[in-house]
Amino acid sequence: MPKFEKIEYKPIPVRALLLEMKNISELMIDLAYSAALFNDKELAEDVIELEERTDTLAYLLDIEIMIAARDAKDAESLIGVSTVAAAADKISDAAADIAAIVTRNIGIHPIIGEIFEKVEERLMKVTVNEGSVIAGKRIEDLDLAARMGVDIIAIRRNKDWILDPQDDERVFRGDTLITRGAPMGIKEFKDLAEGKLRELEE
Repeated sequence: MPKFEKIEYKPIPVRALLLEMKNISELMIDLAYSAALFNDKELAEDVIELEERTDTLAYLLDIEIMIAARDAKDAESLIGVSTVAAAADKISDAAADIAAIVTRNIGIHPIIGEIFEKVEERLMKVTVNEGSVIAGKRIEDLDLAARMGVDIIAIRRNKDWILDPQDDERVFRGDTLITRGAPMGIKEFKDLAEGKLRELEE
């Protein structure tokens, strides 16, 4: 019998909950396809973990909606919020199903890999090592988009996710970064993050 984790309620604005659900579901789709394409179990496990986070957010959102609905008119006005949240939850479930292809060792047909090889942008997961030249720097100072055509779309710091990080967000040693970019660009960035490349080219 599955063990359910008790979720402690804390008041969070509905807007914030919806925004995080949207951002997580978008990230999950990217991670799930990359995990399936490259048979990356770590990425697939990240997707499963993010699905759990989405389920928690959906639960908290349901509570907020119930608290906010004082009468039938309020309930009717909140139906749209509930519908959007349910859609984001379904997207996260679909992404988890894709990730399961990897975690269950199902594998994908070779033709799928051939199709994705033609995609210009790739996703990559990398951990910032000690001694990396990017450690401690703000994203805007790295200027990755101009230098190598790479964007940092998420940061995992300890057990927390920073989705769509702002330009003033700093990158620290031990951070796990999810990046998107051209194959050559993300390879160069991986070398920078791991400390194999010691300089940022102008």
